[in-house]
Amino acid sequence: MKVNTGHLTYCTNIHAGKNWDEDFNALKQNFPIVKQNVAPTEALGLGLRLSHAASLQLQNAAELELFKQWLQENDAYVFTMNGFPYGDFHHTIVKADVHAPDWTTDDRKDYTIRLFHILKSLVPEGMDGGISTSPLSYRHWFKTPQALKEATEKATLNIIEVIKLLAAIKYEQGLLLHLDIEPEPDGILETGREFIDWFEQYLLPIGIPEIKNFFSTTDQEAEAIIKQHLCLCYDVCHFAIGYEDHEAVLAELEHKNIRVGKIQISAALKANLNGSAEKKQQIRQSFNTFNEPTYLHQVVALQNNGDVKRYQDLPEALDDFENKDTKEWRAHFHVPISIQDIGLLQSTQSDINTVLELQKARPFTNHLEVETYTWEVLPEQLKLPIAQSISNELNWVIDTLA
Repeated sequence: MKVNTGHLTYCTNIHAGKNWDEDFNALKQNFPIVKQNVAPTEALGLGLRLSHAASLQLQNAAELELFKQWLQENDAYVFTMNGFPYGDFHHTIVKADVHAPDWTTDDRKDYTIRLFHILKSLVPEGMDGGISTSPLSYRHWFKTPQALKEATEKATLNIIEVIKLLAAIKYEQGLLLHLDIEPEPDGILETGREFIDWFEQYLLPIGIPEIKNFFSTTDQEAEAIIKQHLCLCYDVCHFAIGYEDHEAVLAELEHKNIRVGKIQISAALKANLNGSAEKKQQIRQSFNTFNEPTYLHQVVALQNNGDVKRYQDLPEALDDFENKDTKEWRAHFHVPISIQDIGLLQSTQSDINTVLELQKARPFTNHLEVETYTWEVLPEQLKLPIAQSISNELNWVIDTLA
């Protein structure tokens, strides 16, 4: 739906589908309820997540036409997609494999190109379309600085091939499509700083000659093409976990003319650890209730000296819970954005408020997407029926923006 700073939707990776048939059935079951609760009298957007298998099905012209007809009948539209998880995303152990295949592979490039061909036939006239994607790869797969550098270069070349396609679509059809890189804990690109440095130290130096030669343009025109079609996906949960200064990151992006493709509106877990020994043990137990085996739940611990310590997953952090130098934990577990207090823990909802205030004051994107993919693995006390949970989150955003 249209809100005062852009188009608002939710990411359908909250629905547990392994193929397009399951995805479509979940939409048919849940979307009408969400729409009635959130936007009964106006069109509501969908942030579509398609696995590799689902994308192979939906690229079929007949399947795509059926979906487009359903969108029309249900007053729905698609303007953004989540192209980060390639394979199964529920009912299996995902962990670091959420990055696989990564951007060093043709499989990731071809999958993303397929998603863009689907998206270009779905985006309403007059709108731009974006697809969020992995931050190149999982950094711990590369054991030396040289291996990490080579992976970054290879991933960048594959991304440039996608940019070429998007620029050609813009030239031929006038449709603006963009690939939105999503930094996250333990990605090759983990923070706003790393994204900007990669953009300036890898993407532009490698990409400008490639784009210049491919389209016979000037250096300046090639840079403009890259900046039009490669954006940042600002996942608030991920930036909050790293204690990032939202205002400073966004100001630097604006100064350097690097666009934000979309805000993923999401919340992490946090807790202050400076209480009594008894309370700290209760907080440890509270975190332990979120220690589930499906996804990686990295922890960033703020130290008393202002530094941060990173843990690759929640069990590793729990083993080091007695660390005397730590004063706060933030854990990568997407919790409902409409909830601030979760027993002895809190969510990073205040970071969402900060980002949405910045968006209201000076809009930096027109794509806003709520993402709480962990619904199935939430502790039972946090679960509502899924359509009600989605509705609550969208309505919370609408009220916050208002």
